[in-house]
Amino acid sequence: MAFATKKSTRLQDPGAELLDRLTGYWDRYGRVTLAVLGVAAAAGGGAFLYLRSRSATESKASGQLAQGEIMFWQGYYARSAEVAVQVIKQYPGTESASEAHRLAGDDAYWLDPPDFKKSVAEYRLYLKHRERGLLADAARRSLANALESEAGVLQVQGHPAEAVPLFREAADTYESLVGRFPDRETAAEFLLAAARCYRRIGQPREAARRLERVTAEFGETQIANRARIELAEVTAGVP
Repeated sequence: MAFATKKSTRLQDPGAELLDRLTGYWDRYGRVTLAVLGVAAAAGGGAFLYLRSRSATESKASGQLAQGEIMFWQGYYARSAEVAVQVIKQYPGTESASEAHRLAGDDAYWLDPPDFKKSVAEYRLYLKHRERGLLADAARRSLANALESEAGVLQVQGHPAEAVPLFREAADTYESLVGRFPDRETAAEFLLAAARCYRRIGQPREAARRLERVTAEFGETQIANRARIELAEVTAGVP
């Protein structure tokens, strides 16, 4: 009897046993498996449709932004600014909407009369979306120019206290860009601009430090000649 039992066990079909297990699994989990696969397929299809829709939206936004860029280079700053605002409102969250803030900043800077305050605000918004890279550094350069210009306007209008923090921020921004561009002439120019800002708020020692750096680190540039003249003026107490 024992022999018969042992023999029956050895000759049992392993394939049939596996089939029985799979059948049991399907009876218990088949519907759940189908549901999971259905959700995955729906999610994949939804992602595809979303990406295709986003691509189409970005394409429309970039086309409209390109028109604004053309208007800017043609000198139609007001019309270019209108296009930039439309892109920002109609296509929020797109790369083009981010770039539209930069364009709006450029337009505000070059308008007649210029709106430096708006220019500063638009560049700040742009840099929230693009913090690094060559385009970001170019925007920081524009931001520094706009800050210095707005500070100058406030100073002329009789608001020197309001101008001081803007001049300081402009100086810090200029100096942060030293070495970020490939040519040394530009680096020297940034330091000269920072020194200019410090002179405007009556801090000759800070100005002298930047001018000395120009002559020491970038002495072969043309900007260094101007730095030497200004350094002599600062040392002599010329405002």
